[in-house]
Amino acid sequence: MKPSKSAARLLDLIKKAIDDNVVTNAEYDEIIMLANEDNVIDSQEKKLLSNFHDMIENKIIKRVPK
Repeated sequence: MKPSKSAARLLDLIKKAIDDNVVTNAEYDEIIMLANEDNVIDSQEKKLLSNFHDMIENKIIKRVPK
C-alpha cells in the first residue's frame, strides 16, 4: 500500500524530530494537526504516531518548549 500524502508529510516531520533529538511544542502540535488534517487517522499515521510517542516516552526524542 502506497503511503498517503499526509502520512508521507508526517514521516518527514517525525524524521526531523529524530534527527534533531528534540521536538518543540509547536512542532509537536504541527505533527498532531497534520495527522488529523483530513479527520481520519489511517493505519500508517497510527503507526507513525505510536512510534513517535514511544520515542518521546523513552526519551529518544526530547519534547521542549521552544
